[in-house]
Amino acid sequence: MASCVTTTPPKQQFRSFFIPPVRATKIAAPEPLAEPPRLPSSLPTLDLYAFEKPSSPLPSLPRPSDGEFVIRQADEHFNAGKRALQEGRTAESRREFNRAIEILLAAPENLGDRTQLERRLEELTDSIYKYDLDQQNPTDSGDKVSYEKRPLDEILESTFPVEPSLRGRVKEQIQATASQLPLEESDAVISFINYFSSERGKRIIAAGLRYSGRYKPMIERILAEEGVPQELIFLAQAESGFQPRAMSNKLCVGLWQFAKFRGKEYGLDQTPYTDDRMDPEKATRAAARHLHDLYSHFGDWYLAMAAYDCGPQCIDHAVARTGYADFWTLRRMGVLPQETANYVPAILAMTIIGKNAKDYGLDNVEFAPPLEYETVQVASATHLALVAAALDRPVSEIKELNPAVLHTIAPAGYALHVPTGTLPQLEAAFTVVPTSHRDSWRLHRVEPGDTFATIGKRYGTTPTLIGSVNGNSLPEAGNLVAVPVSYPGDRVAAKPAAKTAAKPLVHPPAAAPAAKTSAKGAPSKTAALNATPPAAVKQAPPAQKTAAKPPAKAGAPTNGAANRPHAPVKAATAAHTASASAAAHKGAARPGVHHVSGA
Repeated sequence: MASCVTTTPPKQQFRSFFIPPVRATKIAAPEPLAEPPRLPSSLPTLDLYAFEKPSSPLPSLPRPSDGEFVIRQADEHFNAGKRALQEGRTAESRREFNRAIEILLAAPENLGDRTQLERRLEELTDSIYKYDLDQQNPTDSGDKVSYEKRPLDEILESTFPVEPSLRGRVKEQIQATASQLPLEESDAVISFINYFSSERGKRIIAAGLRYSGRYKPMIERILAEEGVPQELIFLAQAESGFQPRAMSNKLCVGLWQFAKFRGKEYGLDQTPYTDDRMDPEKATRAAARHLHDLYSHFGDWYLAMAAYDCGPQCIDHAVARTGYADFWTLRRMGVLPQETANYVPAILAMTIIGKNAKDYGLDNVEFAPPLEYETVQVASATHLALVAAALDRPVSEIKELNPAVLHTIAPAGYALHVPTGTLPQLEAAFTVVPTSHRDSWRLHRVEPGDTFATIGKRYGTTPTLIGSVNGNSLPEAGNLVAVPVSYPGDRVAAKPAAKTAAKPLVHPPAAAPAAKTSAKGAPSKTAALNATPPAAVKQAPPAQKTAAKPPAKAGAPTNGAANRPHAPVKAATAAHTASASAAAHKGAARPGVHHVSGA
């Protein structure tokens, strides 16, 4: 026992039996690699990536600017709104239209393309407004013709005070103004300048100036071609405010306010379907020729303008009664109708203000963009909504270009105005709809996913019927198909008797303007006209009346071109006015209207 306790156990030695001993080995140095043999310089160099390189450099795609990107976004929402509107989803179309406008309005002010953005904003706003007009009367059959009120119907019967302080300034303005029409600062002219300087009168002038932008280039060109003063454009402003569907209380209509008989005298045809008096270009041509003839008859522009209002027979009668062929004398003697007595001074006042717009606070008026269009003669009665669908434009835009079309259907043979550059698109669309059905069928632009069944459901007809009129084959997206369904509220138009729809104006055509309409620019002003009118038959009489004959009752005015047929001037004045007219207009060209294209 004791030996067990005291015995010390032997020490146990641990050895690493599983780890092999390290042996010192000598690593041999690597042998140097031999250089590859050099190829002879005469051998061609091989390009291992020759087949992976493009044969021609890739075109560099232009990166859209920030402004263009914003415009694209707005256009996408605008197009989405148009599609929703065509499918009857009015609320959704309104949201898309609003979103398009909001994107443009929210664009940063420091964007480089700010001018382009503002121009596109104005274009979209105008287009959306026109689509809104289409939606106001979606089932309007067009049987009721709407007219605008003539702006000066109430003014010409009124008398306005004369502001003495204006006379000096107006006299200076006349002296500094270049005008083919003689200008004067009489009390009557000063009184109308005083009225047009007021807030109410300024609104009338501003509205006329704004609307004049649509037709001013066309009117200036025609006035120059017909050899009459350029300032006569203000006669149209006084007559209609440049509203082609203006109507007076004497039932004269159009830009130049022609009565029915006077319009027919100058080639403005009127049918149950169209009224050429409301065609701006045709009416302007007729008015220029009528004014030219009146000047040839009286030899005085003031008398010609007065005769345009009340009729040449009325002026002839006043001249015969008094023996004086001077407007201011006839006005002072009280032998002219009240409206005619104020008509000429009002136009002169408008002319002076229009030529000195800055002096009257009208230099900031924004002119409406000029209307540019081409003309196509329709082979059969054609619905304006069909034309709008073919061109992807609002119906109101097509109506605006064709104010002479009284209803929604243009008769066969009518010279229809369409936006510039859209004739090929319209001609292609006409091939889809048979000629005999262009007044009653509709057009649909195919969209991705469309079938005859979906199109039939949308227009309330059967897929079989749509397929049968389209060859049982649906074209690719973006193309048009005919839909044999009438427009809401419309009736099929009777066969029109438009035998004179494409008839040229009274005078034979010569040296017609270019075929394509462009309202930009106008020919130089006619130099044949003098700044002052020919001498009157007699000098103005003294204050007392010298007429030997007792006064007769003057005829009532029939404003605008609503005047009676020409009557010869009495023997005392006929020879003078004829010679004065020949001297003033010797050799003046009288080109006719070119009816293949617009203004």
